[in-house]
Amino acid sequence: MADSQRGSEGTAYTERTGVRWNDVLAGISVAFVLIPQSLAYAELVGLPAFHGLYAAALPPIAAAFFASSPYLQTGPTALTAILAYGVLTSHFAVASPEYIGAAALLALLVGVLRTLLGLFRLGSLAYFMSQPVLRGFTSAAAVLILCSQVPTALGVEASGEGIFSRLFYTATHPASWQLSAVGFSLATLLLVLGGRRLSPLFPGVLAAVLVGVGVSSWLGYAAPVVGEVGAPFVRLELALPWYALPELFVGALVIAGVGFAEPTAIARAYAKEENGRWDPNRELVSQGVANVAAGLVQGFPVGGSFSRSSLGKLAGATSRWSGLVTGLVTLAFIPFASLISALPRAVLGAIVIAGVLNLLGARELVRLWRYARFQALTAYATFGLTLLLAPRIDYAVLAGVALAVGLHLWRETQLSVQSSRREDTLVVEVTGVLYFGSVHQLESALRSLPDVSDLDIEEVVVDGAGLGRVDLNGVMALHAWQQKVEEKGTPLRFIHLQPHVRRMMRRL
Repeated sequence: MADSQRGSEGTAYTERTGVRWNDVLAGISVAFVLIPQSLAYAELVGLPAFHGLYAAALPPIAAAFFASSPYLQTGPTALTAILAYGVLTSHFAVASPEYIGAAALLALLVGVLRTLLGLFRLGSLAYFMSQPVLRGFTSAAAVLILCSQVPTALGVEASGEGIFSRLFYTATHPASWQLSAVGFSLATLLLVLGGRRLSPLFPGVLAAVLVGVGVSSWLGYAAPVVGEVGAPFVRLELALPWYALPELFVGALVIAGVGFAEPTAIARAYAKEENGRWDPNRELVSQGVANVAAGLVQGFPVGGSFSRSSLGKLAGATSRWSGLVTGLVTLAFIPFASLISALPRAVLGAIVIAGVLNLLGARELVRLWRYARFQALTAYATFGLTLLLAPRIDYAVLAGVALAVGLHLWRETQLSVQSSRREDTLVVEVTGVLYFGSVHQLESALRSLPDVSDLDIEEVVVDGAGLGRVDLNGVMALHAWQQKVEEKGTPLRFIHLQPHVRRMMRRL
């Protein structure tokens, strides 16, 4: 039986009500990638690796019951992880009990915010996130993630508090590089990136983990490894640092918004590809309950993964229940997590590096300058601020949004008034948005025009073809100008005005 799910944007996907074998196989395939990725992203957040399994097990299960996209795979992602790291390291010592509790509390807060936004049907806010801001932030975040993983990939226990200080220490102490760690990292990159070129379905991440565990156990690898897990199974934990709620709120708000941009892009892309629709409100709720689930079991903020969603679709997923299968497989694996205790951390670092290379988007940043320079400046400023303000990159997002809004308001006030004489007619072309913020520019431009009494013309024609929105203040300014010109005996008429402007003019 098939039931049509109708989203807030129109006709939705036709989705099966039951779990099909294709969904089971796709879910298992994604789980094989999610399990090692979750370990890597937990370390990126600054948590013990096994906490990644907690964030990878229950969230996809919870999200599956509310999602509107049949392909979206929920769980730990690099972008959300680096955001969480920046928020948490500003208030707590990394890997301390308070830090672990704060990570779970941050996930709960993100979950509550997203769920409320969805319940109040504010999913359309996803369309208001400036793409240049997101592009600049994502590219800079990818740079930070890469820099943070270089010491791990080289087997260096780098000293220093910040990402760049640890990178500098690693670069200036080549004697501390471990050749075995470098070998594992290169082998991982070869398997993941090379396998991806062979086939999108090649299990490069899984292969890297199996090779890493096997070789490490066989050779007695001496460099840092994942180590023993701290708990055999997930458990409900509410003893959280609730006092830190005010300190975490701004960061949670940014993660709730920016982190939702990734699943938004995924769902919209697949909806467009299959001529379907999706419901952003339902997706907000699904991502919200996923984060609540992560917070309740000592996880960290999660989101939608483009790479895992693509893998699930290629593996044959037909409904949101493939995510449910992914979560169940991950949940079933947790009691056996000790099997990967010998996994070199260098493998995890290389997995993260391979996963974020496509987020760099250097070519897109360069192209922005050709498309729209003001938008490009917004992206470049956000890029620079993200690197400058690290680890508080959530502040960089807020600054980028403020800059984008400021530039938009400034451009709204830029009005162009050009005049030319055509035989016995003075033609004045007005271009831009004419509202209370730009009326003064119109009045200033009109004062600079020659007095019609001094010109040998029969009429003045005002061409409003380039006018966008015009409010009452703008209409009143045009009307006052018309009266002033006609009082001097020269008729003035308007052409190409929008219908609503003509109606307001007639009323005046």
